[in-house]
Amino acid sequence: MELGVTRLHEGARLPSYSTPGSVGFDLWTAEPVRIEPMAIELVGTGLVVAVPEGWCLLVSLRSSAPRRYGVTQPHGVGIIDQDYRGPEDELRIQLLNVGGSPVEIPAGTRLAQGVLLRSEQAAFVAHVPDGASRGGFGSTGH
Repeated sequence: MELGVTRLHEGARLPSYSTPGSVGFDLWTAEPVRIEPMAIELVGTGLVVAVPEGWCLLVSLRSSAPRRYGVTQPHGVGIIDQDYRGPEDELRIQLLNVGGSPVEIPAGTRLAQGVLLRSEQAAFVAHVPDGASRGGFGSTGH
């Protein structure tokens, strides 16, 4: 599969896979960011990604980011739709500083990874539950 990627400026680095078996491709920061304690900031990748029709892009922090920088993604995983591809639709990573001190993340930091998944829109129809109840939310965690 080919994935169209537009660099919004010279410093933006194209995504790449670290190993032949990698599921996620690496994303780098294109700008430095300072995040105050308990604050949320967006850090740009300098890229617009043309997700193909019938696919979506999931963006998640690399597993080392919380330990190295004390940041997390406040919404868990970013979902990039196939129609988020205009000239102002930069792929940005939302970060929350969970520590007690400001965090500085320099430009060129390998911070997140993207995973492409097939996606399909559903047609919603009224439905009456037809299975036995399992007991509601959290019912498998006895």
